[in-house]
Amino acid sequence: QVQLVESGGGLVQPGDSLRLSCAASGGPLSRYGMAWFRQAPGKEREFVAVITWDSTTTFYADSVKGRFTISRDNARNTLTLQMNSLNSGDTAVYYCAAHAGYFTGRDYLLMHEYSYWGQGTQVTVSS
Repeated sequence: QVQLVESGGGLVQPGDSLRLSCAASGGPLSRYGMAWFRQAPGKEREFVAVITWDSTTTFYADSVKGRFTISRDNARNTLTLQMNSLNSGDTAVYYCAAHAGYFTGRDYLLMHEYSYWGQGTQVTVSS
């Protein structure tokens, strides 16, 4: 069983940057698609970004495209989300997730497609 632990969240001001990390244990992530989701208070969890197991393909939600960058280091079993130009709309609990196998169509958008989830890390953007 794979365990995922997010870190790097915190309180920042609009325009600031944060780098979130997700560390995996209990098994390698070398053949898992990895994604970041987020959930703001009173809202459903939403897709943020996804990266294939070999880092050849990435997709981003329109709301973060151009500002966020997802990356991974399979040798270290880590996933990273670099977040720039943060605004209040980015305030949420951020979760990393692992997907076994291959994505088809837009399945990467769906929370139930992911087998493993971290506990989340809080990101608050406020002046």
